[in-house]
Amino acid sequence: MAVEIITREDLNEFRTLLLKDLKEILQAKPQQAKQWLKSTEVRKLLNISPGTLQTLRINKTLSYTKIGGIIYYAHQDIEKLLELNKVSSERTLFNTK
Repeated sequence: MAVEIITREDLNEFRTLLLKDLKEILQAKPQQAKQWLKSTEVRKLLNISPGTLQTLRINKTLSYTKIGGIIYYAHQDIEKLLELNKVSSERTLFNTK
């Protein structure tokens, strides 16, 4: 059985390589959100009830795809819905123009 001696230089080199790899992982762009979401995921994301989600479907406010008995929603459609219903906050307590 061969004995291998690890020196301080070896440990410092390992530390440097490890830190470099960790920085690359942390700086990598975050994972994109799922493209298609199920009803439960949409309800959790928007914090709404099943009835509210059904109303959004019935009113054609939020488009969906149904495959079998499962309803899917495009993540980009949800973002679009949120953006279209965004309320501007131009006025503040100190700016009453």
